[in-house]
Amino acid sequence: MVFPIVGGDGKPTGYEVENSLRFAYGDSPKLQRRVSSTGSNKVGTFSIWFKRGAVRDSNNLYLFSAHEGSQNYINVGINDADKFQIRAVRDNSEALKYRTNALFRDHSAFYNVVFSLDTAESDGNNAMKLYINGALQDAYSISTYTQDMEIMFNLNANYIRVGAANDDSEPFDGYISEMHYVDGTVKQATDFGEYNDNGVWIPKEYDGSYGTNGFYLEFKQSGVGSGSTSTVGADTSGNTNHFDSTNLAALDVTTDTCTNNFATWNPLHKASNVTLTEGNCKAAIAGAGQSRSTTATIAVSKGKWYFEIKYTSDNVSGFIGLVSADIGWNINDTSYPSSSVSDNVGFNDGGTKYVNGSSSSYGSGFGNNDIIGVAANLDDGEVVFYVNGTAENSGTAISKTFSGDNFFVVQHQSSNGTSNFEVNFGNPTFSISSGNTDGKYGNFEYAPPSGYYALCTKRLAEFG
Repeated sequence: MVFPIVGGDGKPTGYEVENSLRFAYGDSPKLQRRVSSTGSNKVGTFSIWFKRGAVRDSNNLYLFSAHEGSQNYINVGINDADKFQIRAVRDNSEALKYRTNALFRDHSAFYNVVFSLDTAESDGNNAMKLYINGALQDAYSISTYTQDMEIMFNLNANYIRVGAANDDSEPFDGYISEMHYVDGTVKQATDFGEYNDNGVWIPKEYDGSYGTNGFYLEFKQSGVGSGSTSTVGADTSGNTNHFDSTNLAALDVTTDTCTNNFATWNPLHKASNVTLTEGNCKAAIAGAGQSRSTTATIAVSKGKWYFEIKYTSDNVSGFIGLVSADIGWNINDTSYPSSSVSDNVGFNDGGTKYVNGSSSSYGSGFGNNDIIGVAANLDDGEVVFYVNGTAENSGTAISKTFSGDNFFVVQHQSSNGTSNFEVNFGNPTFSISSGNTDGKYGNFEYAPPSGYYALCTKRLAEFG
């Protein structure tokens, strides 16, 4: 099954978003600032781009919130039924609850949400406007609405949080980029985005004012801790409404954005014993009597692609390769690729190569903490694997005829232990000591071979 990629189609737009901030649910990350002066207490507009991370069936994922103590708050995000939801509580009683009928389940693409409130309106249908990828959401339910409710984002001494609920519970998992908040004005989606010639919703430069408590988060800086012009929570609106950061690191600033979307592991195409974290860039595959796998979010049918994997395991037994989408790769197969797949190519820790169901010796293999580079040339039918920058098998490529769409795949080949595949398609989660691009995009430990590219939508538009 091929999964579509929407949002960030890679075509030049004249406006580029350079950075996002990666939120890893298990770290309980957040940005926070305390409002220091009161702005409009009834009117405001948010615009935010986000890409979902791991699937969480029993938790909400909060993009942002505001609160004044534990009895007055507002939370905004994706609920456990994959619907967009806004819920506000005043004096410990529900004052507002809005929920879309539409589901937002795509983990491979960036969504844009523009959400405005004007609680002076008597009708909740007029008070709230929600746009997803430029489209006004007209199918929703409002179970509670309180006219003249204070919206809490603009009140002195209140707290605003990005990536967490009012009580720090159920934090967001995934990527957030290009976040605007406008205090005191109702804005439209077209103030922040537009449709390109292919009908894809893309960001555009916002040229309006922000109001007293407004802010613009671009995530271009790498400092952490107390908010300033040099930290991940820097406000570049001109208001200097900087955010403090908690449980975020310099590596969480990525170039995976709504104008250049990078591949990750796919939470919708993984076995049940695969756990994805770090914005779906780290796959922990437990044996548990099985050898199962996960694939990337982006399939390729042509071109030359390079990526890296940092591998760790308590029972070294890993496989890295490509598999044809046409054969219906079984992520729950307990067999090794050599016996279960007739159209694949790969390499395991023991130095064995697999091609179309056959196996033979290939190099020395890899072990704990090694970085495995993969250079896949689908045009000429060649794949070279590297271990810590050195090509296996003296650089002799594995020959393989490719047809149709192909996914990069990893598998733990044992009934025991756990293998961790921390992938770097160009947006690393592990420390990079050198820093190499594909000539323009990506951040790799080792230089990609000439003419090989990071797996992102910009390069797909050029070479895919």
